[in-house]
Amino acid sequence: MSPMPVSDNDFLREITALIEENIADEQFGVSELAGKMNMSRSNLLRKVKKHTDSPVNQLIREVRLQRGMELLRTTALNVSEVSDQVGFGSVSYFIKCFREYYGYPPGEAGKRAADTDAAVVVPPVPLEHAPGSWSSRLRWGGLALIVVIALVLMRYYVWRGSAAKPSYEKSIAVLPFKNDSGDSTNLYLINGLMESTLNNLQKIRDLRVISRTSTEKYRHMAKSIPEMARELNVQYFIEGSGQKVGDQILLNIQLIEGTTDKHLWSRQYKREAKDIFALQQEIAHSIAKEIQVFITPEEAEQIEKIPTEDLEAYDQYMKGGELLYEGSTESLQKSIAFFQNAIQRDPRFAKAYAAAAIAYYYLDLFQINKKYGKEISEYADKALLYDEKSAESLIAKALYFMHKKEYKDAAPYLEKALEYNPNSGVVAHFLSELYNGYLPNAAKYIEYALLGVRIDGGSGDSSTVSYKYLHLSNALMQAGFLDEALEYIDKSLAYKPDNPFSGYLRIYILYARNEDLPGTCTALVKELKKDTTNFIMLQEIGKMYYFMRNYAEAYKYYKRYIAIAEEKQLDIFKHENLKIGIVLQHVGQEEKGRAYIDAFTRYVETDSSIYRHASLAAYYSYLGNAPKAIEHMKLFAKEQDYQYWILFFTVDPIADSVKDLPEFRKAMQQVRDRFWENHKKVRATLEEKGLL
Repeated sequence: MSPMPVSDNDFLREITALIEENIADEQFGVSELAGKMNMSRSNLLRKVKKHTDSPVNQLIREVRLQRGMELLRTTALNVSEVSDQVGFGSVSYFIKCFREYYGYPPGEAGKRAADTDAAVVVPPVPLEHAPGSWSSRLRWGGLALIVVIALVLMRYYVWRGSAAKPSYEKSIAVLPFKNDSGDSTNLYLINGLMESTLNNLQKIRDLRVISRTSTEKYRHMAKSIPEMARELNVQYFIEGSGQKVGDQILLNIQLIEGTTDKHLWSRQYKREAKDIFALQQEIAHSIAKEIQVFITPEEAEQIEKIPTEDLEAYDQYMKGGELLYEGSTESLQKSIAFFQNAIQRDPRFAKAYAAAAIAYYYLDLFQINKKYGKEISEYADKALLYDEKSAESLIAKALYFMHKKEYKDAAPYLEKALEYNPNSGVVAHFLSELYNGYLPNAAKYIEYALLGVRIDGGSGDSSTVSYKYLHLSNALMQAGFLDEALEYIDKSLAYKPDNPFSGYLRIYILYARNEDLPGTCTALVKELKKDTTNFIMLQEIGKMYYFMRNYAEAYKYYKRYIAIAEEKQLDIFKHENLKIGIVLQHVGQEEKGRAYIDAFTRYVETDSSIYRHASLAAYYSYLGNAPKAIEHMKLFAKEQDYQYWILFFTVDPIADSVKDLPEFRKAMQQVRDRFWENHKKVRATLEEKGLL
């Protein structure tokens, strides 16, 4: 490789020296570094990106890690003391980052000193040529400095542009366990053991664990381990088989390397049923040890938690859990009976309470007339009462608040649940949903959508992966990242070309670029042919024709949408009722149109979202009350984190009465300006975290 210009080396050395000066200060980050360099934050981000092809926060973290390596090798400090001295507030986070960077835990740094020395390369520019300002900032010895700078330059320049950057993230999939007994009634027990193995591994932050949804398809599919490894993008597999004979559980577990199909470890367990929890814990610890995954004390506490002392109660819970996983209305109802049986035997069984609450939540989902609010509340509260440090208990409580539409109260419980189960695709999904529509926050929406992709993005059947990328594309699109959104929606369609939601989101991304209403409408009509009963698409096409003032054509699609929504008793698009009502009135259905408009006003009265004032501006525009419409649009302009589509407010016919008024145009310009200001902040945050 050709030598780097001296000016580039000087810049890198200067910022590295500043990081070293403040290495023990946990709060020293991008903003503080920019201030020390007398640069704006955005200029610093751009310049570092240009020279290193990496974000600033990654450079700061890696300089800290390299200093940590030097301390571990040359001093008697323990891992906790080193973590503190190099600015990591959390020891477990230091261990995780260290392992990702070096490929082994910090406790092994001393033993691997010789290997590390051999990996050090000479920096392109001799250190003695560095300017005086550089040497005046040195805080530690010359040899250690050479090691750090060499590793920095090696990582940033030798690997720069390489398509094969090493990744130290460990990943594992638990394949469906086989029932070795001739008794099919024991299947729930074998699946329960599989589920517990999966759940325990999911609690380890240092490990990416593929969901059961993604591996279940292999239960009846004959594919080789390497084939599955490629499909799931995973390094290791767990295979298991077992049976119950009397009071004995016989279980065979194998750990297999994905790319080679090499059996790394296997064990046969023969345990009495009363030792089932100790068996589950032993399996998780053995697997983690074999693939050298670090388990923090907090994670070990979660893994070693015994859910109940009553084995019959646990047996009932496993039977209910299998039905809960099936997810149909009938199986959900049956699952609750088993959870109630478990609770009767052990009234302090937190997991059973949580599972019952979750089952009731799904029974009420999408129903206009909610029936189970009381049950969800009672079971969720009992789950938290008996185990407040359980991801399941926290999820149950969050779903209670979501059931009540108190979304702001739901978010903290889900975020806490993610601490106890960092591999929960369910929690990542709920959080991205919350920060999409209910608690608009562009940065968090994208972050949790990305987490969902990280957990399961390259795994599972093509449909599952397609929807993961769809969700991420939507998150990026709503924040104004049109190019990135188009990239991920194309990935979604590559996995599932007939995914109707991806198809119509791509159409809208293109509309955001070209603002071609007729072309967009034509494309949506073509997309509908993939599934003519897609009521969401029917509603969208009706809206497009409404925007073009073609009310007769809009009615054709709204009529079909209304028929399906009424038949299925769905009430999802409450915010669209004003448009539907106006179309109905235009085609002569005055009374029915009025009913939809009244439904819209009732919705706005109870709407606690940031869009309330935008909805009221729309309503008063419809009434022709310009002062009120302007008043509410001005109030809306003060909000934060609204979605990209609000910028197209004036496309709506209801805005015709106000859109050319100077005061209204000024308010809309404020809305646009605030959106793009927030877009810049989100971009900076994502770039800082290395996510964009």
